[in-house]
Amino acid sequence: MASVNYTTLAADILKGVGGEHNLVGATHCATRLRLRLRDEAKADTAAVEKLPGVIAVMKAGGQYQVVIGNDVPVVFAGLGKISRFGNEDTTHEAPPEGNLFNRFIEMVSAIFSPILWPLAGAGLLKAFLSMGTTFGWVAPTNQTYVILSAAADALFYFLPMFLAVTAARRFKTNQFTSMAIAGALVYPSIIALGTAGQPVDFAGIPLVMMNYTSSVIPIIVAVWLQGYLERFLLKSLPSAVRNFLTPLLTIAIMVPLTLLTVGPATTFVSQGVSSGITSIFSFAPWLAGAVMGGLWQVFVLFGLHWGFVPIFTNDLATTGHSLLMAPLLPAVLAQAAAMVAVALRTRSAARRGVAAPAALSGFLAGVTEPGIYGVNLPLKKPFYFGIAGGTVGGAIAAVGGSASSAFVFPSVLALPAFATVGNFALLLVGTAAAILIAFILTFVFGPRETADADKNGADTRPDAEDSPATGHTASSTPGPALRSITVLAPVTGATVALADVQDRVFASGAMGAGVGIVPEEDRVYSPISGTVQAVMKTGHAYGIKSDEGVEVLVHIGIDTVQMKGDGFEAAVTRGQRVEAGALLATMDRAKIRAAGYDSTTLMVVTNTKALTAVIPVGEGHLTHGTPALDVEL
Repeated sequence: MASVNYTTLAADILKGVGGEHNLVGATHCATRLRLRLRDEAKADTAAVEKLPGVIAVMKAGGQYQVVIGNDVPVVFAGLGKISRFGNEDTTHEAPPEGNLFNRFIEMVSAIFSPILWPLAGAGLLKAFLSMGTTFGWVAPTNQTYVILSAAADALFYFLPMFLAVTAARRFKTNQFTSMAIAGALVYPSIIALGTAGQPVDFAGIPLVMMNYTSSVIPIIVAVWLQGYLERFLLKSLPSAVRNFLTPLLTIAIMVPLTLLTVGPATTFVSQGVSSGITSIFSFAPWLAGAVMGGLWQVFVLFGLHWGFVPIFTNDLATTGHSLLMAPLLPAVLAQAAAMVAVALRTRSAARRGVAAPAALSGFLAGVTEPGIYGVNLPLKKPFYFGIAGGTVGGAIAAVGGSASSAFVFPSVLALPAFATVGNFALLLVGTAAAILIAFILTFVFGPRETADADKNGADTRPDAEDSPATGHTASSTPGPALRSITVLAPVTGATVALADVQDRVFASGAMGAGVGIVPEEDRVYSPISGTVQAVMKTGHAYGIKSDEGVEVLVHIGIDTVQMKGDGFEAAVTRGQRVEAGALLATMDRAKIRAAGYDSTTLMVVTNTKALTAVIPVGEGHLTHGTPALDVEL
């Protein structure tokens, strides 16, 4: 298919299915364009099947499926050049499903993932600096301290700048334009406008300012909207001016738009929440403490905590203490305790590597961002259990009339600030209760996760070196010009001739020669050594290219793309080097059966036509890692 013009092919397919107006949605899997049509009667299936590069057309699961083969991502990208479809990451299927909050958590966690280690490192540095000042090892005015403090604080202060990059990758925008938008939000003069106490307007429109430093949601929303604006401009502007007018207009529109919308909305909600909780303190301190202790990290997550800062500072200035700050201590330390439980319970060294230092920075410096976004929030339950602990601990602290006599980050090292007002012993009891509740609940009921050896594709099988075939080197056979490699069974189970599988395209051999195996376990292994060329986001299909140029597709189940990732977990990423026998993925066969799909795992050599021969060598029952195909180069 090397001679095919993918954009032309995409245009011909679009025309053949009745044009863009007849297209409701478009995704792709490992081999097929999966189109949803308004009216299938308008599609000229015979014409589409005759197009150069189209292997077959199928109608299944409410989709119009155009089988392309390995080049489907390129055709899908070509579709994006001529229509509003096909612009998402070519490894993506349909958007993730589930309730809105779970989808929000998945999005935020993905955006934070690339910067978790720097966050953890900066948080630890802040913790050590806090220890230094608490124990009198260094003065806050010391120049060395000032420099190290800047190094520790910079990532948190300019967090929107970093999130702009990762959000840009997520939403497919120009990351440098995204950074420019974020830079404007934390620009010194913008911050000064928010602290000057004077009315602010933009082109005569009143502007409600907020502090965007360390904020999360505003820049994510801004970059998400930026994606729509950029795509509109790229499609609408003349090519002669598109390259410079697109970023110019995007920056000029998005910065004021963000300041005019996100800032006022966040400020309005945060002021309302803070005023409401303050009023509750007057008649039900325990209830206000429970709300502050339970929801403080949620407020931080949505940037609503800024509405409390003026109240904190005003209380400290007028009365010398702030009752609102006492419940924050159990709130923060409960989340840190949940991180400790995750570090002790998880079998993932990578997760433990984030959880342990994040817990330390949470306890010592009150810096919870690394652990919240890298541990508790992605795993969900630890976050909920931290909220439960904070709720109980906050209520106890408020009942004792505890308060902070200084503006501090709630942490163990900040305890002296809470010792002079109210019942300090009751505050300690509440904080201890919060820690114990969060820790015990997380340790007992929290997720264990899979060991990294499994996640990263390491071969954990016993006696793997004694396997009868390694499947990762070309072996000589008689004859000077003939070489062959062995392709291993990716799963354990009974073999099925490819012609007998319940998928017309695979059964026809159009995708290449291979074999089907009805799996008896939930683990899927790499059949060859090589480079992972494709990983479907749904986790149901993987393409691997061997060092010798053999291209193997492992497709878990039949039509399981419809499950949209539920029941599948990838253990590799695109571009990763894998060895034969390394873990590719896990599946949940029970979920596959419950959803009404066939779990038969298909393995085909997709470039069969370029090879001398592909010969099945295993029949009956195969164990993963034993020879399944002989490929003659």
